[in-house]
Amino acid sequence: MGSLIWLGIAVAFAVAELAVGEFTFLMIAAGALTTSAIALAGVPLGVEIGAFVVASAGFWFLLRPYLHRRLRRPSAVGELGQSLIGASAQVVEEITPSSGQIQLDGSLWSARAIDPSHTIKSGSTVIVSDIDGPIAVVWKESP
Repeated sequence: MGSLIWLGIAVAFAVAELAVGEFTFLMIAAGALTTSAIALAGVPLGVEIGAFVVASAGFWFLLRPYLHRRLRRPSAVGELGQSLIGASAQVVEEITPSSGQIQLDGSLWSARAIDPSHTIKSGSTVIVSDIDGPIAVVWKESP
């Protein structure tokens, strides 16, 4: 029975983490989940509480800093994409609503027009307005 209670506590803290997003409640939920597994062995309540405190503290001090560093690290792709916005590019393959390629900063990129109803001919010069994952969103430069 104690195992189900600890499992319920783990779920409650995991749900609370969704509202906060700081990994605080997630570490406590992980400690409760660990304690739920230990409680399956039929240990006394004092041992369960001790296991909960030790497991939660362990997750807090060992896993939480790693998760913070990992998720707060800036993405190299994001920085690259931001540096290409406003750059001029040559259309290599006609840009249609479903496909197209441009030569941008010395490499080939898949591209789509800002307005999907426009087709941009090969050889045209375009300006990058956004980077959407691996696709450059472009608009045709005025002649």
